[in-house]
Amino acid sequence: MKKIRALIIDDERAARNEIKRLLANYPNFELVGEASNADEASEKIISLKPDLLFLDIQMPERSGFDLLESLEHVPLVIFTTAYDQYAVKAFEVSALDYLLKPIRQERFEKALAQVRQRVNSPDAAGQIFVKDRQQYHLIQWSSVHLIESMDNYARIFYGEKNVFLKSSLNQLEGRLDGELFFRINRAQIVNRKHIREVGKNTGNRLKITLHTGTELEVSERQSVKFKLWAADK
Repeated sequence: MKKIRALIIDDERAARNEIKRLLANYPNFELVGEASNADEASEKIISLKPDLLFLDIQMPERSGFDLLESLEHVPLVIFTTAYDQYAVKAFEVSALDYLLKPIRQERFEKALAQVRQRVNSPDAAGQIFVKDRQQYHLIQWSSVHLIESMDNYARIFYGEKNVFLKSSLNQLEGRLDGELFFRINRAQIVNRKHIREVGKNTGNRLKITLHTGTELEVSERQSVKFKLWAADK
């Protein structure tokens, strides 16, 4: 079994050492590094490409939430904190899990079990962290069914929710998995896993119906490309 690569991010050395001590008991996890602040962590996430972050929420200058918001590709996250209010917020953004300091062995083991389950899940296709109107959202790309261009923002639809990300559709398209996502026109990108039906619209254009019931028109040019793209899937 492939080892799960972990990075510890905490401004307190004692807290980092505590997680290292606990993690040493699990041979299928590999500690690839540690960082004491968000700037250092950002560099190591890019260079080391960990599967999992043990991330302290409250750190000087930039918080754990600030770090995640700056990342293009967000690994799995277990938040660590000494404060209940931050734990509640971590839970609200759908973190994989959160651990209150000092960390108990049984809670640590439960968190790692969730990591193993997520890594082996067919939905382990990455995620994005979005701050929208003072709320935080940790969104799995597999749950996103539609992305729309809204001026200088991208509107991301997932489940029954939608959030705004400060990014153009062109910028965001370059970050997406081309096996899952397809740009159907100038303003919309769809996830093929959420397509219920593909039919003909006017002329040579296709019409896509999502599982949500939303109907979308594919441009004439993209209709030709979509047929070729879908045929390869």
